[in-house]
Amino acid sequence: QVQLVESGGGLAQAGGSLRLSCAASGRAFSTYAMGWFRQAPGKEREFVTAINWSGQRTYYADSVKGRFTISRDNAKNTVYLQMNSLKVEDTAVYYCATNGDQNIWYRPTLYAYWGQGTQVTVSS
Repeated sequence: QVQLVESGGGLAQAGGSLRLSCAASGRAFSTYAMGWFRQAPGKEREFVTAINWSGQRTYYADSVKGRFTISRDNAKNTVYLQMNSLKVEDTAVYYCATNGDQNIWYRPTLYAYWGQGTQVTVSS
């Protein structure tokens, strides 16, 4: 079992920045990959970014490439999402997720463990 708790969401202006955190517990954090997804009102949950267990490999959706950065601190059991140059279309509930193993998936249905989500709202 893995428990995930996100924090750091809030309101930002377009062009601004926010940093999300996701604290994990339950299973050895350094043994599994982590992902971030988001879901805007009326839309399906979509892949944002993911990172492998060591932090050496990262993956990004085209819509956030160059603006968002995922990182992890295995000593703190935490994964981060630094979001810069925010756009109004980045407004969504952001979720961290893992399947508790080393696999990285782009489809949200393949993840077993989810946080409760944190709201990010970007105003123009």
